[in-house]
Amino acid sequence: MKHFVYRSLEELRRAAEALGASSVRFEENPGRVREALARPVRAGRFTLGNSIGIHPMEGCDGTLDGRPDTLTWRRYERFARGGAKLLWFEATAVRSDGRANTRQLWLGPHSLDDFARLLEMIREVHRKRWGTADDLLLPLQLTHSGRYSVPERLIAYHNPHIDRKSGTPPELPPISDGQLERLEDDYLAAARLAVQAGFEAVDIKVVHGYLLSELSGAKTREGRYGGSLENRFRFVRNVIGKIRAELGGRLLIAVRLGCYDGVPYWRDPASGLGVPCEYELPYPYGFGVSPENPLEEDLTEVKQVVGWLRSWGVDLLNVSLGCPYYNPHIGRPFEKPDEGNYEQPEHPLLGVDRHFRIAGQLQCAYPDLAMVGTGYSWLQKYALNAGAQNLLQGRIRIFAMGRNALAYPDFAADALANGELDERRVCKTLTYCTFLMRQKHHPLGQFPTGCPPFDKEGYGPIIKQARARYTAK
Repeated sequence: MKHFVYRSLEELRRAAEALGASSVRFEENPGRVREALARPVRAGRFTLGNSIGIHPMEGCDGTLDGRPDTLTWRRYERFARGGAKLLWFEATAVRSDGRANTRQLWLGPHSLDDFARLLEMIREVHRKRWGTADDLLLPLQLTHSGRYSVPERLIAYHNPHIDRKSGTPPELPPISDGQLERLEDDYLAAARLAVQAGFEAVDIKVVHGYLLSELSGAKTREGRYGGSLENRFRFVRNVIGKIRAELGGRLLIAVRLGCYDGVPYWRDPASGLGVPCEYELPYPYGFGVSPENPLEEDLTEVKQVVGWLRSWGVDLLNVSLGCPYYNPHIGRPFEKPDEGNYEQPEHPLLGVDRHFRIAGQLQCAYPDLAMVGTGYSWLQKYALNAGAQNLLQGRIRIFAMGRNALAYPDFAADALANGELDERRVCKTLTYCTFLMRQKHHPLGQFPTGCPPFDKEGYGPIIKQARARYTAK
């Protein structure tokens, strides 16, 4: 179903008002848009040169041993030229069994030099294009994919609804407290290597259903890492503490936090729409979820955790929602689902509103902590107007885009120069990138992902090969 039918900002504004999407507001004046986006942002000891970021966008295009490969280098060269001063480096596994696919990046002693050279290239390209890279920040996102790891999954606890959606057998034992303690040291080792590679910041990834995100909602887990909120964030607190104890202030600590898990959705065979699973009340699982109605957020625990993160030394927070594996419309409102998935069960503007509402509440609650907003790509060329308004209202400190950066890697340059984007180049949220990410019939076990409609040179042949293999399954 086509949702984005708006021929002007005024039409889009009226649609948001009619739907009750009261957190979706726009700045019309291109000069004020440019002014808002050009503002420097302080995050801890670091000052970003503007208020524009690129979210961590995985290319699924590394080598089988986790090194950056040709398409990885190409993607980051394009991002480096683009003009955004926050380039959030993609999810990078802290050990080989924590990767979500066979070609996810993995930082270890064997790949250290590759990461160092890639980082040097990014800074040099950015410096040549923009005069300096001293105000460019690249947080390295450290992850363990947990339930979604290959070839063996590792779960934090059993949620029967997610188990069913993900095909997790009920007899699979959750990761033990002892294993989690040892994994904390793997995160520390990866942070140590990040410093050696030249990174100035690391992100402890707690989002999108991966291991630490799953721990955040493990209310039914027993032991030191489950049950109470303090226990569920013990791992994050310990990792940050260990990094601080060994590396001091050499690394800025960031967190990308999943602030509303929601519930799994299934495709209704009659309508094609997404429908929520049949859940019990009160709902005993998840983070940021109302126990009385898990289709709505409850930010009580989330606000407590953000306060803890700040006190533990986190200087940058990236606010995100949902899980792409079981409720993709929550995290990334879309125009068209990837092959075989469900259609939007709500108008995408309501999904954008959820993003803005939650991020705005958190930023207003902690105005001294730099936060990065999500959920803009569906707004297409008008994402700038929404981002600028959120910045000007103090409802976020950094406007960032993910899918659109794959389609339009130099969107920031146009934003800063013109206060608007080229409608012919913006992401239309048709989910080609997700389709590629989900295809595993490549000789290396994973197709690389990018934007075939707007990057035909890089991904045109790849999408043809992927579709041919998909239809031949």
